[in-house]
Amino acid sequence: MNAVLTVRGLVIIALVVALALVPLYVVLAGNYFPLTLFTRIVILAMAATSLNFILGYGGMVSFGHAAYLGIGGYAVGIVAFEGVYSGYLQWPLALAASALSALVIGALCLRTRGVYFIMVTLAFAQMVYYIAVGLDRYGADDGMTIYRRSEFGGIVDLSNKIVFYYVCLALLLGSIYLTWRLVNSRFGMVVCGARSNDRRMRAIGFPTTRYRLTAFVIAGSMCGLAGALLANHTEFMSPAVMHWTRSGDLIVMVVLGGMGSLFGPLIGAVTLLVLEEVLSDVTEYWQIIVGPLFLLVVLFARGGIDGLLAGANRD
Repeated sequence: MNAVLTVRGLVIIALVVALALVPLYVVLAGNYFPLTLFTRIVILAMAATSLNFILGYGGMVSFGHAAYLGIGGYAVGIVAFEGVYSGYLQWPLALAASALSALVIGALCLRTRGVYFIMVTLAFAQMVYYIAVGLDRYGADDGMTIYRRSEFGGIVDLSNKIVFYYVCLALLLGSIYLTWRLVNSRFGMVVCGARSNDRRMRAIGFPTTRYRLTAFVIAGSMCGLAGALLANHTEFMSPAVMHWTRSGDLIVMVVLGGMGSLFGPLIGAVTLLVLEEVLSDVTEYWQIIVGPLFLLVVLFARGGIDGLLAGANRD
């Protein structure tokens, strides 16, 4: 109980409640733009959560994580382009394509360490990006329009924006819960231990590469599901979704909110994207304002915003 009644706990509860009440505000205000904005925030927060699992807990700095966001989105878009709108096919295909890609990429990238790992993940992401650019049948660099959202036989109507928002929010909270269960399991402890001292973990008998690869595949699958949601949300998919700059955005969300904290990616996504929306109305050079703010967080709040909230409770 005391763990909940902390500054950090209260802020997280307030944030989740506020996200749950966004549709109510939209209906009362008659303005649907906040629903569109926060749907995007929730989806990207889910992608950032998947990155946090391998970056914050596993110490794997993947600079190409947005590739799985694009793979999941293209799995939905390509199947829809061919006339199949069943979510029972689209979403499992998005998960499978992302997981298989993460398995192949991870198996090669995990042979390296440090800056080499970062550069190899970036290289693979750019390869996937240029493959998407070369798909002339599916719009190439111009992207493709998705004319109907995934259908689930009348069980869930994703064409209803409020229903779709709650589906995205439920999946985000589910991904956070899954991360919590994984991190506190024997599997998660091995992954975290390998981040701290990989050689020692291998010396006591744990095949750390296998564990890290499994974590990499889980994170890729989770991000692929976020990509499927993003494709449904925007009803459009283009190679820009998997560009390296989008991977950079995900890293910023994780670091800004707090690496290695369950709700840090959500806090970072809300902070970054709301600031972007507010400041872009003031000036088109909003990055000049956000950049120094991010620098201050990195310099004076090593645990991100989540770390600041935890520190406020100790004070």
